[in-house]
Amino acid sequence: MEGYTIKTLTQFIIERQAEFPYATGEFTRLLYHMGIAAKVVNKKVNKAGLVDILGLAGDVNVQGEEQKKLDVFANWRFIQSLKSSGECCGVASEENQEIITFDDDLSLDGNYIVSMDPLDGSSNIDVNVSIGTIFSIYRRISPRGTKAVLEDFLQPGSKQVCAGYIIYGSSTMLVYTTGHGVYGFTLDPSIGEFCLSHYDIKTPEDGPFYSINEGNYAKMPRGIQQYIKYCQVEDKSTGRPYSARYIGSLVSDFHRNLLKGGVFLYPETAAAPNGKLRLIYECNPIAFLAESAGGKASTGSERILDIKPTSLHQRVPFIVGSKNMVERVEEKLTEYPSNGH
Repeated sequence: MEGYTIKTLTQFIIERQAEFPYATGEFTRLLYHMGIAAKVVNKKVNKAGLVDILGLAGDVNVQGEEQKKLDVFANWRFIQSLKSSGECCGVASEENQEIITFDDDLSLDGNYIVSMDPLDGSSNIDVNVSIGTIFSIYRRISPRGTKAVLEDFLQPGSKQVCAGYIIYGSSTMLVYTTGHGVYGFTLDPSIGEFCLSHYDIKTPEDGPFYSINEGNYAKMPRGIQQYIKYCQVEDKSTGRPYSARYIGSLVSDFHRNLLKGGVFLYPETAAAPNGKLRLIYECNPIAFLAESAGGKASTGSERILDIKPTSLHQRVPFIVGSKNMVERVEEKLTEYPSNGH
């Protein structure tokens, strides 16, 4: 395209540094290293079917889920990259029971901590469905020059300074926000750079999709059951019936709904009374992205970003997406209070 200038992730972050007067180049270096790790993991994801990195690692993560070898690699790669940035003093990963702290002099002086789900949707690897990495960045509350502590990671989502995800799909994209707009960068394999492809993403207030595992229908709260029925009833004035779209990979489901409009639901169920998704690694970063794009994220009764975490691997019910659709779910939950499902 004549007159079109390619803008890389690094160029874009440097240009936006003014949004962080307290950070100067620190934040830039941290995101730059996230991008490097994403490129390495992307190569491994693309090769996963060809080498001995696919399949189970013979271990179980702290969530009681079998770890895929690619999970283990992605976790290690992001941790190493964040450590080498010198700006990150600690990491919390869905794959690790405890926080990981860095004690070299540079890292101890680092101003940020990172929470992450290194490979979301990894159970889909062996059937070639899109997977992703979710990350969340906070300023530490412990003194610089000391080791990171658990309290640094138990901050409410409203304190995030950045959140994002990388989706490893037919093209690989990195999407992030600092609370000043949501921006998407597509990896151009010919130059090995993430290039700006989606400027200031705004999610529609309504959408044509609802994403939920309807196999759990009988175990769901009455309000959620009523919302599913609402989605299925024809009403041309509201564009219903909506289309059910559920991949089972949070990044993939949210990415589609972010761009096209829709709602993703993982409510509490009889089997999982607190829901299944993790507040710190999944819900907070996705909620920050949704709100920054004009959407909404809720437990059904409470704003996700207002919740003060009480433990590292805490789970919460999660409803996220187009603002009007999330509010309709909340209305149904109020209208049909649950009586033990």
